[in-house]
Amino acid sequence: MAEPVVTAAALEPLSETRLDPKPHGELLTYNPSIELFARAAGPRTLEIWRSNGQSVVKASQKGDKQTVEALRWKTDGEFLAVGWSDGVVRLMGLENSKAVHLISVCQSGEAKITCIGWTRNRTGKRAAVTAKPGTSWEKLSLEGLSLGEKNNKQDLPRELTFLEVETALPKLSPLPATGGSGDDMYVFTTRSSLEFLFRPFSPETADLVDVMLVGTDDEAIHLSIYDSFVIGKFQYTIPAAEMPEPLDAVPSLKLTHHASHQDLTTHSLLLQPSTGEEKNQIYLVPMDLTFIHSTLENLSLLASKTTTLQKLIRYVRQVQIHMMADWQSTRELPHRFLDSINDTLKETGKYGQMDVGQAMYHTVVTGHTFPEVKEWLVDQLAERGHKRWDKAVVSGLESVRNLVHENFLPALERIATILSRLLGIARFHDSKDEIGFTGIQITKVMDMVSSLMLVGNKILLAVMEELELFRAFSTWIRYEIDRLASSTVSDELTEKEATMEHGRILTYIQQFMPASPLRFYLSKVTTEDAARESANAEGITPLFDIVDKHIKKQEEGKQQQTTITQIEYIEGLLGRHADVVFQGIATAGKRSVRFGQLQHIKLEHDIAKLDIQMRSVAEVNHNAETYIALTEQERENSVHVFRAQTMIINGISGGVMTQHSHLQLGGSTVIDVKFLNEESLLVLLALAENDIRIIKVPHTSVNLGYHVYDPWVPAEPHVLNTEQVVSVFPNAKVPLESGFMPGQMEVREASSQRGQIPARVALLGKDGQTYKVFSLPRHIL
Repeated sequence: MAEPVVTAAALEPLSETRLDPKPHGELLTYNPSIELFARAAGPRTLEIWRSNGQSVVKASQKGDKQTVEALRWKTDGEFLAVGWSDGVVRLMGLENSKAVHLISVCQSGEAKITCIGWTRNRTGKRAAVTAKPGTSWEKLSLEGLSLGEKNNKQDLPRELTFLEVETALPKLSPLPATGGSGDDMYVFTTRSSLEFLFRPFSPETADLVDVMLVGTDDEAIHLSIYDSFVIGKFQYTIPAAEMPEPLDAVPSLKLTHHASHQDLTTHSLLLQPSTGEEKNQIYLVPMDLTFIHSTLENLSLLASKTTTLQKLIRYVRQVQIHMMADWQSTRELPHRFLDSINDTLKETGKYGQMDVGQAMYHTVVTGHTFPEVKEWLVDQLAERGHKRWDKAVVSGLESVRNLVHENFLPALERIATILSRLLGIARFHDSKDEIGFTGIQITKVMDMVSSLMLVGNKILLAVMEELELFRAFSTWIRYEIDRLASSTVSDELTEKEATMEHGRILTYIQQFMPASPLRFYLSKVTTEDAARESANAEGITPLFDIVDKHIKKQEEGKQQQTTITQIEYIEGLLGRHADVVFQGIATAGKRSVRFGQLQHIKLEHDIAKLDIQMRSVAEVNHNAETYIALTEQERENSVHVFRAQTMIINGISGGVMTQHSHLQLGGSTVIDVKFLNEESLLVLLALAENDIRIIKVPHTSVNLGYHVYDPWVPAEPHVLNTEQVVSVFPNAKVPLESGFMPGQMEVREASSQRGQIPARVALLGKDGQTYKVFSLPRHIL
């Protein structure tokens, strides 16, 4: 006889979407703070859409074989991390459909991305700032910064530490949508994307560190902080002393789930065998990020400035690419025109080695035009050709001028400001190993920035001079075309001739038309030339002095073109020396990462569904509790909850004690399990064919019947019948209109970051296409 079923209120629907095609590999995720959804729309396509069904992004990567392997929203919902089969995790911002950060975790084809974990940690307790009564800063704090209440006093040293001077600088300007190169060619092209990327550092979040872990199936775990600052790669293998049982070979593991708590710098990693066998086993490993726990305020400041520095260097590289492309465009078309007449003059053989420049100079001085030049001007170049020439040169030079003035120099000023802050940090720490870089290294990078500023200002002066001279030359060329094509000299032509600036025209013909002075700064640099120059430049003499010396010689005509004054070469040096600093910081952090005691969990049958949650028990020296909810394929009504407890002292985890609770939920079928928060485990349960419910299991409760876990001794289940299930656990009924039957669940807590959004549950139907979102009633929260 069937058990009586207690009625329950139905979930309130928020949105419904029809997915076509089905999500690939169950890759479907809901933004935690805004009504946005992301999925793999087929193996090679990423799609992001709104709750009303409107598609925001639908994109794929170049190459037919690149597939989506993992998806994860950032904790605050501002980025979506997408792991692709080429081994790159691309971070997509809400303001830009293009990837704003690229993190390479493995080589294409060598490994597969299995998991992306993204969380936020609080740094260790910052040292209390003390001062004797009557000191100047305390007096200022009491008199000038007090808001009337003692607990509202500003901490002046802290405020000075996080003083954001960059906000006083002009905002960076977007780059043109065309002319860039590489993965960043569209990242900096809109105002919204720039504001999204270069947000000012917030002292309110100075104690928080965003942490991202990426796991691959070759036992590798990649750690990065602050969105894109890579700490390094870790290879985890089971220590021989912690092998759960005698085996012929140590199993290869892959990261599949990750959990952490904001107040704990120890993370819980859940690994499973990479081979696909032993699907009934998992391995729980603590990962201690002691560099986050032990740091003072400098970590957030240091990481924020270095990640901004990385983005600014990428921005400068794109500006440099645009400048070189625009300058090249000013030379290509005119050279084609000039080469044509030069070939003609050479073929006639009447004028010796004379070229078109000499012929034009002759015309300006004497008024006489050689027949071949006249034919070229009137019949070949003509009005149409002149307009193309004028447009190519003027637009290209103006673009270079604008890029230097609005993009290049302002970005270098911001870089210099950040380097000044990093130099202060290095000197404060006396260049100790704990920060990973030295004042000498920062000074070297500042030398590169100063050199780029020098070259940038020289480019600005040169391009403005060339633009002015070309306009005079272009006016004369048009006058010559009209004069030579006309049988009589009109009054208009006579007036134009009277206004000609012949000195500027001759200067352009002699000094700029054959070879622009911009070639000293904007020419392509070969790999061989760069390597050869680097070997000579890495000396005691600052690069700025060397560049300045070469520029002066070039301006005096004593030296020809050289690699060391080229913007591409100096920018490459800047990138390489900055990478040394970044790598040093990463290495210092990597030394402070350790793996704790392994816990092996083994079930009788293969694991069907799985979720993990971490909790901080602050009453006892920050004990950490990791909860793992599991279901088995052969036991449809069972839910296993494991509780792993460990004490964390000074950011280092100790021994792990694991407890186990086995729930049998009547004659029901468990569809999915997900943790809503630290107190609530939600179970999607089919009580009957047309009765689907979400029940709340208080997984921290002592009434759950936890006992010490022994993988070799089967747990005695805690059996409830159907009536007990719905009477003991708070629950809500899932509406099943139009034959909807859920097969996958995702839960999100309430959010107020971008408007009030209630706690909600998203259900994907068993058909793989119906996707519904419901708000959770208060009694389940």
